[in-house]
Amino acid sequence: MNLPNRLTVFRIVLIPVIILIYLFPYASFGIEPAVLQIGSVSLSVINLIALAVYVVAAVTDALDGHIARSRNMITTFGKFADPIADKLLTTTMFLLFVARGLIPVVPVIIMIARDTVVDGCRMMAATNGKVVAAGMMGKLKTVLQMITVALVLLNNLPFELIGIPVSTFMLWFAALVSFASGVQYFNQMKEDILESK
Repeated sequence: MNLPNRLTVFRIVLIPVIILIYLFPYASFGIEPAVLQIGSVSLSVINLIALAVYVVAAVTDALDGHIARSRNMITTFGKFADPIADKLLTTTMFLLFVARGLIPVVPVIIMIARDTVVDGCRMMAATNGKVVAAGMMGKLKTVLQMITVALVLLNNLPFELIGIPVSTFMLWFAALVSFASGVQYFNQMKEDILESK
């Protein structure tokens, strides 16, 4: 297994680590995580630790693709596992936030539905020997999702200090771009999807 693929696997391994950090029943074990008070905003150290692990995972996402392309180390496993790792990471974070009541569920449903439809479209195209690469809209969607996750973990800091709900705006913007990119992928592959034999 080459370096880019190891980074992808490492990113997947970090997902249960983040879940454990975020959902661990600290109170049941007599642990009271420190809370930072920044102006009127409270920020748990647990959020900062989860953010640090998430940033490491996000950095591996950028690294594995760059290394694979620059060193001509692109593999079938990488093409398969890399987008799955990205979706697992962001979807897991959004579901954790929904479970805590931090974000509304509707934009998360839109993003999950989009990913499901796009993956189905890619499978249909693959049966005809076509590989559909990620477009700019899809890449923008991923970047917006990653920024949104970071903002939610930071309790919308620093924007919360001036009363601007940037994290909420970014979440809905990510859902909108996600939907738009899904439509774009569908249009690219509609001949394969709608063909009748």
